Amino acid sequence: MGGVSRFWSLGRGLGTTFRYLFRPRPTVDYPERERPVPERFRGLHILDRQDDGLERCVGCELCQAACPAHCITVEAAENVPGRPNSPGERYAWRYEIDLLRCIFCGFCEEACPTGAIQLTPRHDLVGFTRREFQVDKRWLTVPDPRDLTPADEAGASAEGGRRVG
Repeated sequence: MGGVSRFWSLGRGLGTTFRYLFRPRPTVDYPERERPVPERFRGLHILDRQDDGLERCVGCELCQAACPAHCITVEAAENVPGRPNSPGERYAWRYEIDLLRCIFCGFCEEACPTGAIQLTPRHDLVGFTRREFQVDKRWLTVPDPRDLTPADEAGASAEGGRRVG
């Protein structure tokens, strides 16, 4: 009786295998083709600029206070009257995010009064060391449109409007 039971179990297992063998593959050939992300997906951060090239971040540190993971560090400095970095009296001279501690909750985006910090649909977070995931203002900030050449603009639009690396 034990041999019939084993044969029946083997037949059921092979039946399951053959049933799935001829179905289309559910996997996606990433990075050649990407699976679409949901509309409300929260991915990597950017620090946006205004249309005139000034940084939106005024260094108010509300995003740092709202972050439940305490992964954002903001230090503000006074704007130089002749050459301002942002429209306010202050600007964020140091802005860092530890992406390994970040839980991508979006509280920083909601707390920002100027809309400077935004979470994008990008999700390709790759690195080999912990230091590569501690990103600073240079990595986060969208390039100044006044400094871009036409070749740079084509590359920036292909990357979703942000500099990588």
